[in-house]
Amino acid sequence: MTTNSNSTNKSNRAVPAAKSWDTLVPKPRRNRYRWLILVALIAVYAWTLAGIPFNGFKETAAQITKAIISGIFSPDWDYVYLPDGEDLLRGLLDTLAISIGGTFLSTLICIPFAFWSATNMSRSGAVSGSGKLLLSVIRTFPEIVMAILFIKAVGPGSFAGVLALGLHSVGMLGKLFADEIENIDRGPLEALTAAGANRLQLLWFAVIPQVLPGFLSYTLYRFEINVRSATILGVIGAGGIGTPLIFALSTRNWDRVGIILLGIIVMITAIDAISGLIRKRLV
Repeated sequence: MTTNSNSTNKSNRAVPAAKSWDTLVPKPRRNRYRWLILVALIAVYAWTLAGIPFNGFKETAAQITKAIISGIFSPDWDYVYLPDGEDLLRGLLDTLAISIGGTFLSTLICIPFAFWSATNMSRSGAVSGSGKLLLSVIRTFPEIVMAILFIKAVGPGSFAGVLALGLHSVGMLGKLFADEIENIDRGPLEALTAAGANRLQLLWFAVIPQVLPGFLSYTLYRFEINVRSATILGVIGAGGIGTPLIFALSTRNWDRVGIILLGIIVMITAIDAISGLIRKRLV
């Protein structure tokens, strides 16, 4: 009886709460740390602003700004559809096709890279580390640099844009896919292993069902980013709506600039809304 009462008293005894940073560090030292952080932030911002040259505005800045705003608010509606040549709809569809092609290409390529980089899919840390290193190297190259390289290799046009977006997206999608694989529940794997399943069966019945919703969600999110990137790639000749946009800017055709920007806004807003609805159903 005594033993039971002692154990009951010990179990009912309150467990001391974990001490926070405010209780562990004395108040004068906390204030000193905060002042040091504030001074460091001010120094960083001052250094950043000091490195930006500012030579004032041009004399024609107000006039150009007024022309741009008037063009945006009075767009060239006739450019929406032209039966005999390039128009807004064709440019937006070309941009959309480049985004879809680049996203599809990167998804196919990055899946084996993701399993290569996942730490729980290999017995050696050097194997997964080499995969993570390769994905990091791929992520260091911006898509616009890759687009310039592919334009030199295959010529200007949509194909260069697809290759640039596809290769650039591999780095980020591969990292996200690898993180998704590393966060899977080990229970189904252990159960199938105990039942005598081989490695392919483990992958198909225990891993893929867990990671597939996350893969689809990340792919949709990357597709949204690629739509925006495809717009920029057209400026350097990689196809899409960016090509007529840079021509309109160079000729100061502000009415056409206005309708192109309006079309880009409508397309991206619609894609974001549809993609968000799909992701909510997946996750």
